[in-house]
Amino acid sequence: MAELEELKKKLAPLFDAEKGLDGPSMNLYESYMVSDGGTVNLLSRSCGVYNINELGLQKRSSWLVDETDVSEKTYRCASHEMRIFGAIGSGASSVVQRAIHIPSHRILALKKISIFEKEKRQQLLTEIRTLCEAPCYEGLVEFQGAFYTPDSGQISIALEYMDGGSLADVLRVRKSIPEPILSCVVKKLLRGLSYLHGVRHLVHRDIKPANLLMNLKGEPKITDFGISAGLENSMAMCATFVGTVTYMSPERIQNESYSYPADIWSLGLALFECGTGEFPYTANDGPVNLMLQILEDPSPSPSKNSFSPEYCSFIDACLLKDAEARPTAEQLLSHPFIRRYASAEVDLAAFVRSVFDPTQRMKDLADMLTMHYYLLFNGSDELWHHSKTLYSDDSTFSFSEKVSTGSTEIFATLSNLRTTLAGDWPPERLVHVVEKLQCRAHGEDGVAIRVSGSFIIGNQFLICGDGIQAEGMPNIHDLGIDITSKRMGTFKEQFIMEPGTVIGRYFIAKQELYIIQ
Repeated sequence: MAELEELKKKLAPLFDAEKGLDGPSMNLYESYMVSDGGTVNLLSRSCGVYNINELGLQKRSSWLVDETDVSEKTYRCASHEMRIFGAIGSGASSVVQRAIHIPSHRILALKKISIFEKEKRQQLLTEIRTLCEAPCYEGLVEFQGAFYTPDSGQISIALEYMDGGSLADVLRVRKSIPEPILSCVVKKLLRGLSYLHGVRHLVHRDIKPANLLMNLKGEPKITDFGISAGLENSMAMCATFVGTVTYMSPERIQNESYSYPADIWSLGLALFECGTGEFPYTANDGPVNLMLQILEDPSPSPSKNSFSPEYCSFIDACLLKDAEARPTAEQLLSHPFIRRYASAEVDLAAFVRSVFDPTQRMKDLADMLTMHYYLLFNGSDELWHHSKTLYSDDSTFSFSEKVSTGSTEIFATLSNLRTTLAGDWPPERLVHVVEKLQCRAHGEDGVAIRVSGSFIIGNQFLICGDGIQAEGMPNIHDLGIDITSKRMGTFKEQFIMEPGTVIGRYFIAKQELYIIQ
């Protein structure tokens, strides 16, 4: 009984910590929500006003409209311009889905958050504010906008799609990450963290491998700013208890005042796990025992016999129990561990591509891009004009021994073909049913796609097989359509898709169509 009482005393701050969520430190960032029909207005004393509706987001520094307000920003990112292709993952307060932005043909990640709960609303406001202020900063995921869906009561935040996954995903495939790779990754992440701390005055509060993302271009970036806390100056401190306990610093566990060094501890622990392949604490016995280990056990340190002195020194500096003794993100950028591999020719892109099954990733990409193309071709006139930007000036389209070149000429040829297939049956017309899809790599980053299928009379493109399902598109198996009896003709089509200059943006370099009646 005495041991139980002693345990309660040690952990008492943990259970009092939640009281800090509505305490004085958060008053400056207190948010209010006003709903005006299809528009949600998020108001904050320090963050300004965010008007979000189905067409996108507008940020102003005050409630009053001021045409001279240079801080006003508008992000057009309409809900009806998004094509959803299923969930990537989910957390306690949000769901992340993969999508294609139809006007730009860019693959995005949509993070959906409910607006009805106050805690989630505060999370939402903080995340949008952070992303708006640093939409394209190195080391941070790129912000594309946000929109509100009244029917679901959710706000969707559009982010760049990090197609390489997270460091947690890498660790699931490989036991650990080599030091030269880790050094290069950390250098880029530290630049983003230095910006959050030094310029935005934000503590991230949830640094962990799952929130450290990579894309196939080899760019590491930090995501999930939803629980970040703003600090008015470098001496201000947070007094709330949120985030992932596993990577939480000792001062946060004890509910003491904390600041930027808390993120440095979390980063050090995450890099310890990435480098050694092992989490240094026993996390299977519940959060209470884990917290006691972090508080009472010596800080973990990598084996000096297995790792370089520079790596060990970097981890040791991040995991100092004394928060004030930990170096800043800016100081860590000049640490010997970062300098050691600065001149090494580290190819992060090659490393990321070596981790994941390129065949499966290629198939997912081919499925998505193919469905996106045929949904445009067989879809509404309102969205069809966006297909023009699927092609570059060097693109070619071959059909019936005629070759069209460039986006304007190809769009005109395809529009005529689309009109012909529509015939005299609106709203029913000849539509594509994709029955077989094959893909292979083309060049360094491209993908060659071969599609075959049938034309049937209908009003919506369909796809057979096990391809990725787009939201709102019917499953052909549920419709019970006999393709053989409804077949009006067949087609074969080949695409060569190549990436554009923008991450997640592809265009059609070459297209060949064969129609058999």
